Amino acid sequence: MMNKFSLKDNCVCNDEKPLQNLVEGYSFTSIFRTIAFIGDSLSSGEFEVRHSDGSSTYHDMYEYSWGQFIARKNGIKAYNFSRGGMTAKWYMESFAQEEGFFSKELACQAYVIALAENDLVCQNMELGSINDINPDDYYKNKKTFAGYYAQIISRYKEISPDAKFFLVSLPNVMRSDGFREKAEGMLSLLKDFEGHFDNTYVIDLYNHGICYDDVFRKTYYYNGHLNPMGYVYTAKIIDSYIDYIIRHNPDDFKEVGFINSGIEYKK
Repeated sequence: MMNKFSLKDNCVCNDEKPLQNLVEGYSFTSIFRTIAFIGDSLSSGEFEVRHSDGSSTYHDMYEYSWGQFIARKNGIKAYNFSRGGMTAKWYMESFAQEEGFFSKELACQAYVIALAENDLVCQNMELGSINDINPDDYYKNKKTFAGYYAQIISRYKEISPDAKFFLVSLPNVMRSDGFREKAEGMLSLLKDFEGHFDNTYVIDLYNHGICYDDVFRKTYYYNGHLNPMGYVYTAKIIDSYIDYIIRHNPDDFKEVGFINSGIEYKK
C-alpha cells in the first residue's frame, strides 16, 4: 500500500515552536545560493586567548564561524561581512564601505544580521526606536542603534532589493548587569523592523533559544567567546530557525531562485 504524504505532517505543524525541531540534514536555508552574515566577533568565529600576564588576544577564525558551518552543510556560498568588536555605527560609518561589502558584485539573496552586544552592552549606545528612521534619506537617520541598524538594512536593499533579511536577537544570558533589559528592548525593536521592512524576519533567540547559563558556558565557551563546539551549536540553531521561518511562510520564499538572477519574474 502506498504511504500517504501529508504536507501538513511533513512540512508544517500549526503548533510547532521555533527550534522545537533542529534540522540535521539539508535545511530550507539551502534555497539561498548566496548569503551574507553581518555581525561582530560571534559572527566571525572569534577565539579569545588569555595569556599568563593577564592579557588577551582575539582571533577572528572565519572558517569556524557559525555562518560558515551553515554554508558548508547546505552548499551555500557565504560571506562573513563581520569582524570582532563590530558595531552598527562602525559598520555604517566606515567598515562596510572600506571593505567593499556594498559592491553589487557581492549582492546576496539573504542577509543575516547579528549585532547589538558591542553597541548596547559594551558601549551602552542609545537603543532608539523605529521613529529614528528618516523616511526620505536613511543616511539622515538618528544616530542611535536603531538608526544605524536600519541604515544597514536599507543600504543592502539598494543593491539586492528582493533579498530576505533575518535579524538575530540577543540570546537569554544569565547576567545581572542590565543585559536582560537591553536584550528585551532590542528584541522589541527588531519586531518593529520586521513590520517596517518587507522580506524581513526576526530570529528570536531570547524567547526560543537556550539560556546561556553556567552549564552552557562550561560546554560551549572558551574564555569569553565560543569554542568550536559553541559555533557548531549556534549554526544548528540559526539554520533550524531559518528553516522554521521558511516552512511557515512558504509563499514568501517561492521566488527566491530569481533573486539577483537578472530574470524578470514579478507580475
